[in-house]
Amino acid sequence: MAKELPPFDPAKTAQFLMRHGHSAKLGLIFRDHGTDWVELELPWREDLVGEVERKILASGPIISMLDMASGLSIWTRHGTFAPVATLDLRVDYQRPARERSSVFGRVECYKLSKSAAFVRGVAHDGDPDDTVATMAGIFMTIGQDSRNA
Repeated sequence: MAKELPPFDPAKTAQFLMRHGHSAKLGLIFRDHGTDWVELELPWREDLVGEVERKILASGPIISMLDMASGLSIWTRHGTFAPVATLDLRVDYQRPARERSSVFGRVECYKLSKSAAFVRGVAHDGDPDDTVATMAGIFMTIGQDSRNA
């Protein structure tokens, strides 16, 4: 008989994930969460700059932060860890981040189906009403036979 796992805790999981791999290299910081959302911070660093003369964060690290926040929001809403794969992630930029500013990403998992999770979110540099970017994505659950789900 399989032992039941404790409820998914995004703060504890983030402590582990943010110390390893790509998230650690980016320096991502867990900020907060709710029942279906997670917020992360991407601190400004010189080596993550996209425009050297303007000292603003590159778009790649911002997309990576939103992708990580997406996974965490899915697990938070689902209440357990289940491997997921990004099927589609659309990021629409409204403006560059401010010079030498951290960027915050808040992503909500608004729907779960048998084999997919749907997310939406924003990236901002201090004012959630003045977005750097908006995003929407679809993730696939891995490791379960959808015929049995």
